[in-house]
Amino acid sequence: MKHKVKIKKVVAFLVYNFLLAAILAPLIVFWGPFQDIKALAVGSIATSRHPQVVQAFLSQAEIDQIMNYYNDQGVSSGGQIDSGNAVSDAADGITIEDIQGLGFRGKVMLIKDPKQVKLAVTKQIGVVGERVSELVKDSGAIAGINAGGFYDPNGKGNGAFPDGITVHNGQIIHNNIGNAETHIIGLDSQGKLIVEDLTADQILKKGIMEAVSFYPDLVKDGKPVVEGNGGWGISPRSGIGQTADGTIILVTIDGRQPTWSIGATLSQLMDVFVAYHAVTAVNLDGGSSTTLVFQGKVINKVCDIFGERYIPTAFVVMPKKSK
Repeated sequence: MKHKVKIKKVVAFLVYNFLLAAILAPLIVFWGPFQDIKALAVGSIATSRHPQVVQAFLSQAEIDQIMNYYNDQGVSSGGQIDSGNAVSDAADGITIEDIQGLGFRGKVMLIKDPKQVKLAVTKQIGVVGERVSELVKDSGAIAGINAGGFYDPNGKGNGAFPDGITVHNGQIIHNNIGNAETHIIGLDSQGKLIVEDLTADQILKKGIMEAVSFYPDLVKDGKPVVEGNGGWGISPRSGIGQTADGTIILVTIDGRQPTWSIGATLSQLMDVFVAYHAVTAVNLDGGSSTTLVFQGKVINKVCDIFGERYIPTAFVVMPKKSK
């Protein structure tokens, strides 16, 4: 009898301490004195699919202040990036390399001919998005990466509505901001990566063929531009860049998987592009959207337990045209 009583007391003690830790943990993170932990946690959660978790503890002014905590620390670059296990598809001019940095693992895909990169868009804009693997298959592509962000007016979280301006085959196919400026990530007819603030009218005048809206810039005119750690915390990341010879660089960094890869800051993502000699690079929608597909298979480790996320757009790599 006494033995059973002791077991009950131990269980009660453990349950009590677990509940106490669960209650105190967010209070310590969000209201505690550890500014670095607070900045990373707020940045990670505020840019995830559940930003309301942060909003429950902090005002928008406090969130904005924390998100900009590192912005006065100067430009950060030069992180150690290790690569290896290269896979090449000579017929289509594609090289894929594993990369590894401090606390993260990822993939880099290099596409020699930038004209092979196009945008794929969900067939049912406003109804439901598609997985990257589906967008790749539907467009007849051989590879692809998640592209722009999306908004969720109906609360379904199904990637139905691309945010900002979406351009495909030289036509604006979705626009929820009118003629206001948005940060465009686009490709012209020659495969040049164009990253700048443009209105819908300016996009058409510039002859941009494929584009989505997202941000921020990582490398501009060959120079790293992220200040501090970027203020977005640690998370799975996706990005697109281009070298001086036109090679397109697609990057995914896995995250939210402690035994594999925690994730990366924007600064660490920038360091990857710097290591691969990008003259232009920009962040794409990340988090659970981060997906890289090659030859019908997802080749990175997505963080969502349900697998690929439904999204509205993906940059895809078309097969090389035979001469």
